[in-house]
Amino acid sequence: QVQLVESGGGLVQAGGSLRLSCAASARTFGDYAMGWFRQAPGKEREFVTAISRSGGSTYYAGAVKGRFTISRDNAKRTVYLQMNSLKPEDTAVYYCAAAYSDYDVPPRSGYDYWGQGTQVTVSS
Repeated sequence: QVQLVESGGGLVQAGGSLRLSCAASARTFGDYAMGWFRQAPGKEREFVTAISRSGGSTYYAGAVKGRFTISRDNAKRTVYLQMNSLKPEDTAVYYCAAAYSDYDVPPRSGYDYWGQGTQVTVSS
């Protein structure tokens, strides 16, 4: 069982930045690919970005590519999401997720564990 705890959400003006963190309880954190998803009011949860076990590979949804950066620190068992040039349409609850993986790839689906989410609100 892996527990994930997100932090760093809040209210920011359009064009601003936020950095989300996700701390994991897994002792073998390096065995898990990590991802961020988001869910806006009235919409389905959508993939945002993912990072491979080693951190060597990343993948981004088109809507955030070039503005968001995912990274991880395996020694601290933490994954980060740096969000720059935020837009009102980025407003959502952001979820961290973990996927046990035999391969060093950043998956878009198949996540086993989820955090409770952190609210990000971008005002215009």
